[in-house]
Amino acid sequence: MRHLFFLIAVLISSVAPLMITAKATGANEQNRGPYTLDDIIAQALTRNPALAGAASLVEQSRGQQVTASAYPNPLINGSAGRGSIRDPSTGVSVIEHSVTVQQPLEWPATRAARQRAAAAGVSAASAGLEGMRLKIVTEVKVAFYQFLLAQRDAELAQQNLKTVEDVIQIVQARVSTGESARFEAIKANVEVQKARKEVLRSENGLVVARTKLDPLTGKALGPRFAVQGTFITFPSGLELEVLTARALEQHPVVRQQQQVIEQAASNVAHERAAQVPNISLQGTYHREAGDEAVTAGMSIPIPLWHRRQGEITTALGAQRHAEAERARLRNELEQAVTQFFQEARTANEQLSVFEKGLLSQAKEALEIARFSFRHGATSLLEVLDAQRVYRQTLLEYAEAQSTLSVAVARLEQSVGDFR
Repeated sequence: MRHLFFLIAVLISSVAPLMITAKATGANEQNRGPYTLDDIIAQALTRNPALAGAASLVEQSRGQQVTASAYPNPLINGSAGRGSIRDPSTGVSVIEHSVTVQQPLEWPATRAARQRAAAAGVSAASAGLEGMRLKIVTEVKVAFYQFLLAQRDAELAQQNLKTVEDVIQIVQARVSTGESARFEAIKANVEVQKARKEVLRSENGLVVARTKLDPLTGKALGPRFAVQGTFITFPSGLELEVLTARALEQHPVVRQQQQVIEQAASNVAHERAAQVPNISLQGTYHREAGDEAVTAGMSIPIPLWHRRQGEITTALGAQRHAEAERARLRNELEQAVTQFFQEARTANEQLSVFEKGLLSQAKEALEIARFSFRHGATSLLEVLDAQRVYRQTLLEYAEAQSTLSVAVARLEQSVGDFR
């Protein structure tokens, strides 16, 4: 029996640390972070599947560039069989054989045009990868600032609930002593229920904001995580004309489309150069009964019926379409820069209104209402109204901060990162 108890004690001492470690690991999996914006951007640029897809397009383009630089393979034909002289019959019988080596030679202009098109394709894919990185960073920033807003909303809802619960305690104390009517307690209870409903709404908004941010990192943040950070301010020294000119010059979308145009132009040159046929050089060694020969020759296709007019027209149409697409993209970029610049400036002006007096006035009104209520000079309704106005003012201030941060992030994306 003593040995049995000893064995059980050993097993418990061995398993307990594992259970504690597993419990700690599960807690870490449930609550991760807090993550900063830079942490989340790094995770997104490493694990976002859209970025991997854009990188694969670069690899495909590089493979096509290798293919465009390859030379045509030679062609070898051979035949063999027994043969003999029949007329006049000499009794000679040998193994007859024939070997032909053929090497196609590509027209230099055709080859150069194809290589230029492939190089432009690599450049276009690389610019597309850069544009995808910019898009992912912007999406992370937008989701991060929306998460901060949802987090601030939840904090304000919790603070509002605590304030209302403090007020109801005062009201209940007054009702119990007969200083206030029972109807005041009923109204206070209604306000508490409203405050709890706001807490539930804000917590749901926080869950939604978390589910928007996590997929951008390839689910690297986990189901429950926390973030830390602040909203950004309006950058100084920004001018709309300068930002627009920079966007039209350096944005990855514009550079990508420019490479697409160059690729289309190279395809046009390739099709036109292909009107000149490629030649093939060949050499043959032939051995038969009573004869041996070494010959050389050349084959040239004659462009009599098909002169690649359809291919040239198709390539020209693709080039014009690429040019029209570039004009459309430039117009959209100019519109986006103007829109987000104005949104950022408007949000910054709204923040100035809050910071120059609106926040302090709402807070002062609430403090006066609370002081007067404690001393019986103010009704419950006036305190609750002042509390509601103050909370709404703080929430609107946070919304303006979030709007400014999102607008600046979108402006960076439209310009191509103006920092």
